[in-house]
Amino acid sequence: MAVEMAVNSGASLWGPLKELRETVDGAVLRRQPESVHLLDLQLKKHKPHFLSLFKNPPKSAEQREKVRKASTEGISIQGQQGSRLLPEQLLSEAFILSDLFDLGELAALELLLAGEQQQPHFPGLTRGLVAVLLYWDGKLCVANSLRTLIQSRHGKTFTLELSGELVALTTHFTDELMSQGLTKRILTLVSEINLTREFERLQKERGLGNEKHRKEVSDLIKDCRQALADSLFLWTCQSPLTKDDTLALIGHLETVTAQADGSLDSVNLALVMALLYCLDVSFVEQGTEDREDLLQALPLLTERQYVSAVHSRLMDSQPWKLPGLQAVCRLAWALSLRVLSQLPQGSALVEFTEADEALADQAVLGDVFLFMKEGILDCEGFSQEEFYIRRLHSLITDFLALMPMKVKQLRNRADEDARLLHMSLQMDSEPPSSLRRDLDHLMSLIGEFYSKDPFGLELGLEFWCPTESLQHTSLQGSYLGMALQRPPHKQVVLSKFVRQMGDLLPSTLYISYLRMLKGLANGPQCAHYCFSLLKTNGATHSDNIKGAAGSPVSWEHLLHSLMLYHENLRRDLPNPDVAHYRHPPLRGITQRELEGLTSFLQLLTTIITWSENARLALCEHPQWTPVVVMLGLLQCSIPPILKAELLHCLAAFGKSPEIAASLWQSLEYTQILQTVRAPGQRQAAGIEVELNEIESSCEEYPLTRGFCHLISTLVESSLPVNLGAGLRVPGFQPYLNFLRDSVFLAFPTRAYRCPAEKWEVADCTLEVFHKLLRDYEPQPSDFVQEMVELQGELVPAHKPPGHTIMFHLLNDSPMLALCLSLLEEGVRQLDTYAPFPGKERLESAVLHCLCLLDLALQKEGLFMDLLRESQSSLLVSPLEQLLQGVSPQTRRADHIINIARYLYHSSSNPEAAFQSAKILRRISNYPNIQARLVGDFTHDQTVSEKLMAGFVECLDNEEAEEGTEEQDDSDPQKKEARIRHETQIHILNLLITSLELKTPNLALYLLGYEVKKPVSSTNLQDAGVLGCPRSCLHAILFLLQRGTEKRSGPALIRKAPHLAELCYQVIYQLCACPDTSGPTMRYLRTSQDFLFSHLQHLPFILPSHQMAALSQMSWLMKTAAIELRVTSLNRQRSHTQRLVSLLLDDQPHTQHAADGESGIEEETRSVSGFLHFDSVSKVRRKLLSVLDAIEFSQDMPELLQLDFFERTQIEQVISSCEHINEHGHRVCNVKLLHRLLVGEVNLLQGMAAIGQRPLLMEEVNSILQNVVERNRVRRSLSAKRHALQSWRSLVETLLTACPADLIPVDDRQLIIRDLLLDLHDKVLSEDAAGELMPIVAGAVFTLTAHLSQSVLSEQQQGVGLEASSGFASIANSALHLILRKLLDFILCTGGGYQRLRAHLYGSLLYYLQIAQKPEEPDTLQTGKAMWERLTAPEDGFSKLQRENLTIIESYGKALMEVVCRDACDGHEISRMLALAVLDRIMSVDRQNQWLLYMCNSGYLRSLVESLRQDDGALQSLLAPQPPLLKPLYIYESKMALLTRVAKMGQGAVELLRCGLVAQLIECQVFDMVPDSDAHRVMRDPSGFIPSPMDRYRQILLPTLRLFQVILTSTTVNHQQGAAQVLQWLIVHADTIQALLRCQELSMGALQELSLLTGIISKTALPGALEMGGEVSGAALMEFQGHINRFQRLCLSLLGRLAGGERERLLKQAEIAAPEDSAERREEMEVAMQQVCANIMEYCQTLLLQSSAQAQFSICLFSPSGSEPAGRDGGLTYSRAPSLGLVLYLLKNSAADFFRFHQSHRQGLGKLQSLEQLPPEELKELCQGLVSGPGGVEKISSVQRSLLAKRRLVQLINNRAKLLALCSYIIETCLFVLWRHLEYYLLHCTPTDPKDSLLPGATLYRSRLTDGRGLGLSRVSQQDLDLLKSDMAAGFGEALQRKLLEVEGLYSQVRSRYTFIQALVRRIRGLLRQPKS
Repeated sequence: MAVEMAVNSGASLWGPLKELRETVDGAVLRRQPESVHLLDLQLKKHKPHFLSLFKNPPKSAEQREKVRKASTEGISIQGQQGSRLLPEQLLSEAFILSDLFDLGELAALELLLAGEQQQPHFPGLTRGLVAVLLYWDGKLCVANSLRTLIQSRHGKTFTLELSGELVALTTHFTDELMSQGLTKRILTLVSEINLTREFERLQKERGLGNEKHRKEVSDLIKDCRQALADSLFLWTCQSPLTKDDTLALIGHLETVTAQADGSLDSVNLALVMALLYCLDVSFVEQGTEDREDLLQALPLLTERQYVSAVHSRLMDSQPWKLPGLQAVCRLAWALSLRVLSQLPQGSALVEFTEADEALADQAVLGDVFLFMKEGILDCEGFSQEEFYIRRLHSLITDFLALMPMKVKQLRNRADEDARLLHMSLQMDSEPPSSLRRDLDHLMSLIGEFYSKDPFGLELGLEFWCPTESLQHTSLQGSYLGMALQRPPHKQVVLSKFVRQMGDLLPSTLYISYLRMLKGLANGPQCAHYCFSLLKTNGATHSDNIKGAAGSPVSWEHLLHSLMLYHENLRRDLPNPDVAHYRHPPLRGITQRELEGLTSFLQLLTTIITWSENARLALCEHPQWTPVVVMLGLLQCSIPPILKAELLHCLAAFGKSPEIAASLWQSLEYTQILQTVRAPGQRQAAGIEVELNEIESSCEEYPLTRGFCHLISTLVESSLPVNLGAGLRVPGFQPYLNFLRDSVFLAFPTRAYRCPAEKWEVADCTLEVFHKLLRDYEPQPSDFVQEMVELQGELVPAHKPPGHTIMFHLLNDSPMLALCLSLLEEGVRQLDTYAPFPGKERLESAVLHCLCLLDLALQKEGLFMDLLRESQSSLLVSPLEQLLQGVSPQTRRADHIINIARYLYHSSSNPEAAFQSAKILRRISNYPNIQARLVGDFTHDQTVSEKLMAGFVECLDNEEAEEGTEEQDDSDPQKKEARIRHETQIHILNLLITSLELKTPNLALYLLGYEVKKPVSSTNLQDAGVLGCPRSCLHAILFLLQRGTEKRSGPALIRKAPHLAELCYQVIYQLCACPDTSGPTMRYLRTSQDFLFSHLQHLPFILPSHQMAALSQMSWLMKTAAIELRVTSLNRQRSHTQRLVSLLLDDQPHTQHAADGESGIEEETRSVSGFLHFDSVSKVRRKLLSVLDAIEFSQDMPELLQLDFFERTQIEQVISSCEHINEHGHRVCNVKLLHRLLVGEVNLLQGMAAIGQRPLLMEEVNSILQNVVERNRVRRSLSAKRHALQSWRSLVETLLTACPADLIPVDDRQLIIRDLLLDLHDKVLSEDAAGELMPIVAGAVFTLTAHLSQSVLSEQQQGVGLEASSGFASIANSALHLILRKLLDFILCTGGGYQRLRAHLYGSLLYYLQIAQKPEEPDTLQTGKAMWERLTAPEDGFSKLQRENLTIIESYGKALMEVVCRDACDGHEISRMLALAVLDRIMSVDRQNQWLLYMCNSGYLRSLVESLRQDDGALQSLLAPQPPLLKPLYIYESKMALLTRVAKMGQGAVELLRCGLVAQLIECQVFDMVPDSDAHRVMRDPSGFIPSPMDRYRQILLPTLRLFQVILTSTTVNHQQGAAQVLQWLIVHADTIQALLRCQELSMGALQELSLLTGIISKTALPGALEMGGEVSGAALMEFQGHINRFQRLCLSLLGRLAGGERERLLKQAEIAAPEDSAERREEMEVAMQQVCANIMEYCQTLLLQSSAQAQFSICLFSPSGSEPAGRDGGLTYSRAPSLGLVLYLLKNSAADFFRFHQSHRQGLGKLQSLEQLPPEELKELCQGLVSGPGGVEKISSVQRSLLAKRRLVQLINNRAKLLALCSYIIETCLFVLWRHLEYYLLHCTPTDPKDSLLPGATLYRSRLTDGRGLGLSRVSQQDLDLLKSDMAAGFGEALQRKLLEVEGLYSQVRSRYTFIQALVRRIRGLLRQPKS
């Protein structure tokens, strides 16, 4: 038992029943797929609820005891573990509820718990009050489900066209219920449930809350009764009741009473109709296909007892409580019997069928027609149900058609009565009391019944027989043609009835007959027939001559009498100037005549309202001129009621524009409203007087309302500008002034006999204002004061009426104040939730007020702009500021609050809520108002809760539905659903707009964030938790979450795509805004699991709403990207992992199926899973399927085909109408374009134009359609771009921001491969839209970068190189495919899209990088033999490189052309990247195909020549504040490419041929060396922009490198190249010499020097000049001087660098930048060694060039062996350096060599044992490669070891380079030493021993003839001796040993074996030589 006693917190009396109703509605009304199965389950589960309808679970002592103990022992709750203790308060409430509804204690407790749970949905109510609502709502759910189930049955009246399976299920179920006594249960409940009684009980137990709660409870109770009664009605519509049930129904109706006004209430009406359908046999006449089956089921035909029982019950003379109701049932039964008697089956029932006449008589005597009119027609529910109307129609028409004798009797009786009346009138006696008015009542009933046609059925057509024969030529003589001519019998009888009743009509029936015609003329066709009837009734021409009158019911008669009235009354017009002008006694019109005239005018109004032909025919009739007569009558003294009818009739005429224009003029002419005052006239006349004097004193205002109606109609069709011209200032102004000042502003202060009329007056004036403002477009001319001439003087002209209204609304005018107070009054009245007279008209007036404010807000921007431009003196304030004013009623600034409060009434007033949302959305665009609004909204707690509840209620609305583009408002339910939907849209747009503004804003308040504290401190909770109210955020999430647990995904995206899109956008904005991001994402992640549950349903495919689906996905993906980034940063791995695998996995996920959906499929799946073991099918990765959903093709609108308009002009007009809409799309304003084009068409004059007008309008139409299509295409493209952009950002976030180890390397590569291939496939398809390409290119770039990075990191980890498939986890074939697609993409972009290709070039570079071999450590081991190298297997890198090149070459010249063109011209970035691509391809192009192409097609020459053009731009870069660095980057890229070209011998030759050096010689930028100190101050603080000196070096160094490469790679033409480069050196000699002299040897300077000395060593040679061709002697001398200067500078530089300055420089570098000192030190060491090596090479070359033997050689070094001392290295510029310097350099280099060798060996050791290195050392190694403090800490250990490895390789290779340089320096030093010593010690003849080497000694030419020695003084013997001894001391044993060891360690490997050994031996020999 304990288990059963668990409490359901969803309340078993509410939650499950709500679900039941959802399922029933889903299956029957919404026809959801797969719903039959669910419905079957629900019906089985809930069958007891239907059988014991509305019975509550009984109380029991056991339950009571259990509930009592719940506060101490606790109670178990379903779905929760353990038991829960409940507070005493709750239990006592449960007992009260249990007693109140006589319901089980546990059920009562459940209701309270559910009430507590649902409380957030009902702000302001306690849980007990909510429980009361839930109790009745549960009951209503059962009743509604029952009604819907019965409605779905198949039967005789209607069909819902449901599937057979569903109908069979519901029919079987409801049959079962019926057999268990459903009818009697329903009738009992309808009698038992009594609103007043229920309310008294609730009131006693304090079970009623505020007005809203009372209204909701009463509505629920009423709806329950109604639904039960409707169930019975719907049953009888489809299938008959049994005998007992029918009798029970009759029994119930006998006791029914009427309401106060004599009509039935809607519940009893439903039961009456149920009985009428029970007795209905009219369907027998319709020959439907299942007629036979229906007849079989009809107990009237098959069960004699049934007929007998019903017959005796209805014949019973016992009167019912409502005799009229008894009469109706008798009439229905009589007609059924009459039908039965005509059927073959009816012969058996003859004893009953003969009583039909008697029954009909009884019915007529019971005033059946009167009761039908008053009791049934006047019931408010009657006109809302189509089948009530159809049944009553069949009742009336059957009576007329089946009982013609009865009708004849009625007519005879009426004629008789008319005679008696006539006699009694003549004899002045009392009319006889026996008079009956049955025919009168019948006609009135017909008139009343057909005059309302809410469903547009036009049932009255049955009364009209088409008189024109319908014969058609093609059908003549055929059987079909005959059939068409004969209308059905019934129709003939009915039309005869209408015609005969009008013949010889007695005066007593005259009015009734007119009223009947008015009803029967209701509808377009009916009106036409009625018009024809009145036309043919008129006397013929011949009769007129004889003076015989026609029928009194004809146009002839009626309009003629109207004219007579006019003539008679006009004579009585008094003189208006008589002082006491009042209406004289009315001798004109009696009461009876008044009624007759009114009826006639109403008939006329109905006909001309519906039929335009009738309107024009009557208006243009020359004799009758009804419009003129009516206007004339309006001037006469007749009762205001009649005047009102005349005005309504005129309004109906005014519906035709052609009549309206003349009607305006007539109206002005007759001065109905006096617009012109006669000079002597003392007081006003016309309608104004009538309003103020007659209507006000009568307290009734029909005339005023009629006038407003007329103006409202006329305003719609035309507004004459020149109205009243000549007599007054022309225009509409006087009418507007009257409506505004006399009617509208005065309406609140007038007295009203009928309170409802007050609101009618307000409503009809506001309607006119609304129309005027709606059609007003501000024009510049409105703001210029124009003058018109009037009777000879100039007076100011009137402005358009819209302008005037606008002006009044933009000022604090009485009109605006009244509108606002009306809004306040309206919301106050609505808050009472009580009906009051005129409620509909008040609501309508409020709606017009809201529309006026909305229109004013909409148009004020343009209005104010035009006003400002016109510099007019009008003063206006923006409306949004006026709305912040203080209300005189409440003394508070609450206008906007009042507007917002209408949202709270959205359930009863959807349109007002819609307008209110629209206004708030417009106001929300103003940031300054938002903060104030938040204050106003939150100022008062109760108001604040109400407002929030209003917004939430609008968003929560279940009935909202998205309308289609072609809005069809004929169905009021659909219209309302659409309005509710648009309200939601406006509220979401309001939130979106507000979120973009600064805090605090409305959106934050509405979404439940903190407004008074910092936003980020908000703690979002589910509604109801910690007292958190239900906010718009909850509503939005609720909308989105519905359906996420099912397989079909969120329901909203299908039901309302646009709404869903905005909801996702709000969520995205909340996540993207820094303030709200934290709280929002926390809440979504923890409470909702929002992203996962939505992302798993991607992609959303909505064929009919593609754009919306794309937008939904884009916002969702953008939000997902943020979530991934945030969870990665916060290291919430599991969250990130879950989303990543959801998006990227290609293994199928086991998606949780919702309950009830996992049926048979689950089982079969598990079985199949058991059989196939691991054949897991791959599924498409989620990301890829989203990409599939983005359609790349876009159908473009066709070009305009125009016959009349000029295409170019039309295109200009279209583009002038374009604007950026709120979504940021550029669209054309179609309405504006339409106005312009129609205006253009209207300007055309002449007959030809009029004839062609239809064609012109057709063309205008086609232009507009084309523009609409263009707009759609733009929106569509924009949606696709947005979706693709979001997809791209999601992909990039996944690859970049998420921890790398979440996706294993091999998976990562496969994922990137799939993404790349799919992207390319889509973008390369034929019809892909070009607009999407840039985004795709960007994505391709990122993906390729990641692919390259992934492959490289995989290789560095040493994985996959051994794999057979290729080179990495990703197969080579896949890489080739990617390359092909990439190249296709580059080619398909063709000529345009250059910026786009920049991305693709970047991708290509990344791709080609994959095949680049990584740097390997130089181990200095013996190289492999040549043969081994040649036969070694090809490694992965070169294989891939070779294959890549083959693919690239297969694209031939087309690809070359594109890349070369981009490299030479266009956008800077594209050029740089194209140059880089060329560089990259040339580096692997062994065949030199690309080089040949570039040379042959002139691109290379073009590049070379462009260098000269870059000169100016490069010079501007050296200014202290450079403009842009673009030219520098392009220059660097060009030089890099040219250097690459120069590396190939052929390329270098081509470059020389193109005149490269000549171009560079002309560049002046090289001479503009910036002053290095001056700009220290102006350094860029970020360090991004280099200093001027650095910029100069960035220009100079590439050139020097290029020269160096040219010099090294030209072999044949070497001399020519060298000569050209020397020429460059000489032209820029001053600069070069300055650089060589440079004092401050920074890193940059050393780089310059290393390159310069390298070039000088190869070019500045004596022989170079001879090669230069014909050079004059003087020039030769000058060149020689330059060369000598270069030589001297180089030697002095050697002195500086070889000497002591070197250590000082290295120290200095360390101090300058301690953080990267190791790197800097290395670079500087390399640069210095390089300079020394270059200079030594130069010396060596000079020595060798001068002569092969030592004795003829020149001397570069002076014969002094002492080592340089101190800073100056022992030499000045003028003196030759000593040989001691060379020796010093030799010693140092040898020492360095061993130092470097040692560290090289250490590096290799570390590299081999990388894994064992301590972490500190690893960190230290990485430090140089990671930027930023703490950077090393952040990287993973795998990354760390990779970086350490890269750093070690760098170190080792650096050392290897230094070793090479050292050994080279050692070799050259030895050679130079040897040559010099040989010369000095063997060949030199000393001079006089007295002269020693003096510093300043004059130069003396040595014995060498051409004096090529470098400033050597005379050498004495003493010098030579000293040299020998110094050298012998310096070049000692230790040094010699070291040198030989160097050779052993290094040179052996490098295959220059024994060179050092030989030289050491020779030098040793020289030094040991005995003195000669």
